[in-house]
Amino acid sequence: MNQPAIHIENLSKRYGEGDTAVDALKGVDMTIWPGEVVGLVGPSGSGKSTLLKCLGAVIEPTAGKMQLGGDIVFDQTWKIDDLRVLRRDRIGFVFQAPYLIPFLDVTDNIALLPMLAGVPDVQARERARELLAALDVGHRAKAQVSQLSGGEQQRVAIARALANRPPVILADEPTAPLDSERALNVVRILNRMAGQYQTAIIVVTHDEKIIPTFKRIYHIRDGRTYEEAGEGRPA
Repeated sequence: MNQPAIHIENLSKRYGEGDTAVDALKGVDMTIWPGEVVGLVGPSGSGKSTLLKCLGAVIEPTAGKMQLGGDIVFDQTWKIDDLRVLRRDRIGFVFQAPYLIPFLDVTDNIALLPMLAGVPDVQARERARELLAALDVGHRAKAQVSQLSGGEQQRVAIARALANRPPVILADEPTAPLDSERALNVVRILNRMAGQYQTAIIVVTHDEKIIPTFKRIYHIRDGRTYEEAGEGRPA
């Protein structure tokens, strides 16, 4: 807990130039600690997706500073030579749709990322099975994606995000396609995984069912963030 998992200062993003320029982010500040699950909420067009893409090293901010763990990854320009390696090894992604690979079984969907990072196949699959067991879907290890329920697919997607032990997971509307019970179950899982692996998780959401479960919430409006304490009710 000596270093925040995510720390950004005065982060800005401008699209376009001149009279047509749009400031999507206007000096955003944010700090998230290992083991935290933090909500990011705001209306459409407020800058949520842009902020997530900057944090995920998908797009380049216009200005500001961004730190992951103890490392400065952006300070007016990228400080990392290979952003693909940064995304692969330091950041996990969970999306609204699971985006699992249909021709791989469940275990290999999770093991693929560590394999690409150079982890031996046997160790990568062992890690995959460990995560599946932790997420209570160990019995689906050899199943095909088409055999999984929606809730099971989302658990596999969470396992995949954790496969390389990233310090940060960015979850973009992970409960949107789920009913209330399954949505709250996903939140329970995210909180349990954050505590178990000391991963910092940002959840972008419009889902009113899960917003009361966050202990901290960042609201984003007109490209600026405002922090507030959440209710933090158990999911």
